[in-house]
Amino acid sequence: MDLKLTLPLISYLILMLGLGFYLNRRPQQGSFIENYFLGNRSMGGFVLAMTMVATYASASSFIGGPGAAYRMGLGWVLLAMIQVPTVWLTLGVLGKQFAYIARRVNALTINDMLYARYRSSLVVILAALGLLAAFVATMVVQFIGGARLLETVTGLPYQGGLIIFAGTVLLYTLIGGFRAVVLTDAVQGVLMLIGTLVLLVGVLHTGGGASAMFSQLAEIDPGLITPQGPDGFLSTSFMLSFWVLVCFGVIGLPHSAVRCLAYKDSKAMHRGIIIGTLVGALLMFGMHFAGALGRVLVPELTVPDKVLPTLMLTVLPPVVAGLFLAGPMAAIMSTIDSQLIQASATLVKDLYLNYLSRKPPSPQLIKRASRGVTLVIGLIVLWAALSPPDMIIWLNLLAFGALQAIFFWPLVLGLYWWRGTAVGALASMLTGAICYGLLATLGIKVLGLHAIIPSLFLSGLAYVIGSLLSPAPCAQVQDLFGKNSDQHQALGAQHKTNT
Repeated sequence: MDLKLTLPLISYLILMLGLGFYLNRRPQQGSFIENYFLGNRSMGGFVLAMTMVATYASASSFIGGPGAAYRMGLGWVLLAMIQVPTVWLTLGVLGKQFAYIARRVNALTINDMLYARYRSSLVVILAALGLLAAFVATMVVQFIGGARLLETVTGLPYQGGLIIFAGTVLLYTLIGGFRAVVLTDAVQGVLMLIGTLVLLVGVLHTGGGASAMFSQLAEIDPGLITPQGPDGFLSTSFMLSFWVLVCFGVIGLPHSAVRCLAYKDSKAMHRGIIIGTLVGALLMFGMHFAGALGRVLVPELTVPDKVLPTLMLTVLPPVVAGLFLAGPMAAIMSTIDSQLIQASATLVKDLYLNYLSRKPPSPQLIKRASRGVTLVIGLIVLWAALSPPDMIIWLNLLAFGALQAIFFWPLVLGLYWWRGTAVGALASMLTGAICYGLLATLGIKVLGLHAIIPSLFLSGLAYVIGSLLSPAPCAQVQDLFGKNSDQHQALGAQHKTNT
């Protein structure tokens, strides 16, 4: 074990734990639930941008994405840049509407928003079950990525790295709650950006420049420097599917959408869009470009997911590599802590407090339940991550698609189409989940497209048909979500005044 590599990583993990303890000891305003699950709606623009980017740039982006670029070449780098507008889309489509409506109904979770919109317990319960199932799969991916990073750097067995990584994330999430999550995300976003740029410079310097490395990629396989990739794998239909799955469809991801409930004011949102889009573009290009060029420097990797940490160990001095290996570690931790908080909020706030508790529980009971649920979910995910697949990106994309198929139309059309109803939302969620599950499990590709495209089409159609065939929402819902433009303008003016 090289102490020059491991000490910076261990120091980083200790720093994250220290931040969680510090935030836990600070005086808090408002209730425990609002602070633990939403940070008292106090995020500024920079923190909002970084937590959006850090939450999205997960193990799939820092470990699985570069691994795919290592295998597919420069075509995957081009494909990865499809993800650049994700922060702009999420905040632009959901941000303003979510913020002022959430404040009016005191919504703390995505399911609170769904209940305010559809007034249906069945919608909330179905959404909660779908969210929990998909989050377990995506959190497994993050645990695997963190364990593989520690395995590559420290020489620890995979299981040892998994336990260290999982223990750190669980502790600071349990202690600090949402505030610890978003503030560690801000620190982690900066580390991710610096680490990515340093690595890319090191790779280009070691390889003799981009032109020379392109020539060597062509010698390995001419498909590595074409947009279609080796054997034409990156077809037009695949690229269209990927655009929907990792860009347009990201609007329907609950752990990104919940950030739209927690920013401070409109100025913070606008600043978050600009900073988040710029940082996201640099991260996506740097990570994937380094992974593709890594095929030249480390051509014999048997596990592509290890390309980024291996490159850092290859092209950077040990102390520098140890410091900036915190970048991919940050990407992984920042996603899993967000999903842990969201999953815990789903069980405690959306299911237990709303449907299972017969009398209002004490604040201490809520606190113990919230932290206990977070711990149990983390231990379940830890157990599931003990036997990892070779390439984690496919598992992550499968879970991404499931969340989008369930949540996309109830969230988006629910905000912008007053006529949407609980029947339409239920029809959309069930259609999306069943269609996506069948197509993805059986490997069926309609016109060569990924399962997410027909699933979103059919679930959107089910939403419209189900809504039109059922009675219109009550007057209160129509007023809240704006039946006409005058009401939208009034709500917008009220949001600006309040913020």
